[in-house]
Amino acid sequence: MTGSYLSNLLYVGAFMASGAALVVLILLFSKLINPSHPSPVKRSPYECGIEPVGTPWAPFAVRYYIFALLFLIFDVEAIFLFPWTITFRSLGTAGFVEMMIFIGVLLVGLAYAWRKGALRWA
Repeated sequence: MTGSYLSNLLYVGAFMASGAALVVLILLFSKLINPSHPSPVKRSPYECGIEPVGTPWAPFAVRYYIFALLFLIFDVEAIFLFPWTITFRSLGTAGFVEMMIFIGVLLVGLAYAWRKGALRWA
């Protein structure tokens, strides 16, 4: 190993150590100056001025999360189509084939989600 490689490694290590030390110092300083006066009123749950009823751990259907994740995935992948359309002619046949493979993978994923019933809202 050369001397410049080791000195660069030393700089990176010193930077990481100083960053970790700064985080610890900030957390300690915050703990020292934070006024802490717990009382039953401060520890009570508050929601729009109404006392909460029931347990906060209510069951929630996972299908809504899956629906949202599928929307995000296909939305982000649809954004990848816009730059491709702008540079379509300059990419040539290889660019066209690669995008058709990409769209094919999207269609397979969509068909799988549809078959599994992930796109049914209720």
